[in-house]
Amino acid sequence: MGEEMDSLMVEEDTQKGKFLTFSIGAEEYAIEVRYVTEIIGMQTITEVPELPEYIKGIINLRGKIIPVMDIRLRFKKEPREYDDRTCIIVIDIGEISIGLIVDTVSEVLSIDEGNIVSPPQVNRGSQNKYIKAIGKIDQNVKLILDCQKLLNEDEIEDLSQTF
Repeated sequence: MGEEMDSLMVEEDTQKGKFLTFSIGAEEYAIEVRYVTEIIGMQTITEVPELPEYIKGIINLRGKIIPVMDIRLRFKKEPREYDDRTCIIVIDIGEISIGLIVDTVSEVLSIDEGNIVSPPQVNRGSQNKYIKAIGKIDQNVKLILDCQKLLNEDEIEDLSQTF
């Protein structure tokens, strides 16, 4: 048991400060690598009635049914056609896996703690609640998402009961 904990802690240490970066339009975002289970190309999405508009439906990923959220729609941005650069980032939020549809996946970056700052408290806009921090890399910034806030508790419960 002690060895398992040690290897878990080592794994967490190697992932600390590492972020998967992706784009939605001109904006660049990042999520902590520890939430990411895999990145896949666009799949056939089966629509499920009576889900919020930003939940596009479900995919069958090697026998596991995963709900898929279009981040663009979650952030109340204009929808756009999916293309060959569109990807699904599969993440784990609590007990459920969910796919995030993004325009493009960029790379995995290391961002030092000193280059991560809190987002400005401008107003309580809907998109700002999903932003955990801002990562500064050279002259660029990445909006670091709070994976725990992409879905609220009720949505997580609904999805975990449905799928």
